[in-house]
Amino acid sequence: MPCVPPSDDAIPLGKFGSSNIGRVKNIYRRGLGLRYGRLMQTISGIHYNFSIPQEAWDILASARGEDNTQSFRTRAYFELIRNFRRNSWLLILLFGASPAICKCFIQNQKHNLRDFDEATLYAPWGTSLRMGNLGYQSDAQSELHISYNCLEAYARSMHHALSTPFDGYANAGVKHKGEYQQLNTNLIQIENEFYGTIRPKRTAKSGQRPLTALTQEGVEYVEVRCLDLNPFLPVGIDTTEIKFLDTFLLHCLFSSSSNDSPEESQEMQANQLMVVERGRQPGITLRKNGEQKSLDTWATQLLSECREIATVLDSDNGKYLAATKAQQEKLEDFSLTPSAQILTAMETEKLSFSEFVIKQSSLHKASFAECGWCDGSLEKMEQLAVQSLERQREIEAGDTQDLDTFIANYLKLPQLSDL
Repeated sequence: MPCVPPSDDAIPLGKFGSSNIGRVKNIYRRGLGLRYGRLMQTISGIHYNFSIPQEAWDILASARGEDNTQSFRTRAYFELIRNFRRNSWLLILLFGASPAICKCFIQNQKHNLRDFDEATLYAPWGTSLRMGNLGYQSDAQSELHISYNCLEAYARSMHHALSTPFDGYANAGVKHKGEYQQLNTNLIQIENEFYGTIRPKRTAKSGQRPLTALTQEGVEYVEVRCLDLNPFLPVGIDTTEIKFLDTFLLHCLFSSSSNDSPEESQEMQANQLMVVERGRQPGITLRKNGEQKSLDTWATQLLSECREIATVLDSDNGKYLAATKAQQEKLEDFSLTPSAQILTAMETEKLSFSEFVIKQSSLHKASFAECGWCDGSLEKMEQLAVQSLERQREIEAGDTQDLDTFIANYLKLPQLSDL
């Protein structure tokens, strides 16, 4: 979560050159600022991309009596996604690292936080305020149900969100004095504006809509989006977390996966908010299939099942079991979670949130400075920069359409009859 932010207008938008696609990227971000404020775009998290290697798909398809086709892989990825959405609250509990924020971030928003000091608000049992109502959220999307039951259901529900105008955005208009303020006035401008904890993904060609790439070629990988940056780690994540994430995602893939529903989506959202605000509080219960279930019992069950997968993965090194055991230790002692450690450090050292963040940032800066460059890495980075700028010039020189025409073509969605 950002600390001591400037005024909204002082937060710059990303610039991607003068090409049509570069200007679209800038306009999209201008639209986000118009809809939610630029401050929300300064919130940072980890996007963790995950895919299954082909040899593993061969084994899984054979075990299920099917051929390893793109259709099979796409269906399996959607099964993984449905299970992930049901259980992702566990990752927020174990790895959430944003239990406090600067008071200046609130800006008249409603909240249930307590005063930590004169500059800081916090949730005593909180885990990841970034994933709650004060984080990257959208009121316009609150009633939106995106179905993950299959590629067709996903595409149809996403198509609805991408083509349905929203009065609050329509009032602002697309242009002001001839300048684009947003790409359109729909619930979401483009697919990236939908704020889910996980996304099905396919590498798109330049200028191709993500939804078009998915519907034409199927799911290639998934993108996990509910992970905080751990301020105690130089790059925000470490090998232990990665090993457990892979184990957890394989658990989501291998487990049976019933279809989702709008009612279950609301249940999952309520569970997420509960863990965000009170996840470390003793005796917490969540809802599963309409019934109350102890967080501790549910989490213990999930970790036990993950341990079985880690045992298989650990035939050569033992790191997956160790990573799973580390998460079990957090469950038995919440003081080991990043969210609890942050509040403990702030209290022990009498630091406000911004002072704590600045201290950790300075430590990481010094650590990176001591590392220096690996052999040849600086030269490689300089070469990549030259190639990137040259590619930008080629794209800009190759534009043949005016911006209005390009945007109109870019925003075209697949026909529902083709889904």
